Amino acid sequence: MSAPVSVLLVEDDEVIRRTLTLALSRYGYAVTTAADGLAGLEAFRRDEPELVLLDVMLPGLDGIGLCRRLRETSTTPILMMSARGDSLDVVSGLEAGADDYVVKPVDTAVLVARIRSVLRRAGYQAPSAADVLTVGEVVIDTGALEVTVGGAPVALTPTELRLLLEFATNAGLVLDRATLLRKVWDYGWDGDSRVVDLAVQRLRRKIGPERIETVRGFGYKMRP
Repeated sequence: MSAPVSVLLVEDDEVIRRTLTLALSRYGYAVTTAADGLAGLEAFRRDEPELVLLDVMLPGLDGIGLCRRLRETSTTPILMMSARGDSLDVVSGLEAGADDYVVKPVDTAVLVARIRSVLRRAGYQAPSAADVLTVGEVVIDTGALEVTVGGAPVALTPTELRLLLEFATNAGLVLDRATLLRKVWDYGWDGDSRVVDLAVQRLRRKIGPERIETVRGFGYKMRP
């Protein structure tokens, strides 16, 4: 029997923390918790969880700051929780490196679906037809899931890697946001296009802004 997926929940509200811990445990996840950002950073370094569920509003080091700190050294999937879906906190969290977000109050079924989706992206295995995918100076080892640009290694989060794979396998073709949400984020419904736009921005910073072109009114394409 495989070991349960380890989740670090960083949430300052004790009731929410207990409720989510119980709910996720029932779905088979091994949950550890922290009540503030600094404790969350310490727990992350100690436990090395496979996924971080992170509240935006935290005492001390807030969720945005913690997300940035984690992204300095780790590509572990991060799912953020925000009290308002249209708030600037959501955008800030995605820009800081979060893979996705959920809106409070959190529906357990939606939360688990998002967690599974993020974890699928983290364990994404590219088609076996090719071991190496090359687009210009961007080289993707689809077996080892490693990326180099001009020979230099580039660290991508699971979401960024899957997004790059989608662009690279369709180099020269325009991909609209709805298609990217469906294929990269596994959304079976209309998602927030900001997730796509901000992930593309982060990917551009890592592989070079000129490699992914914005096609106004349609979406994005990778230069072949």
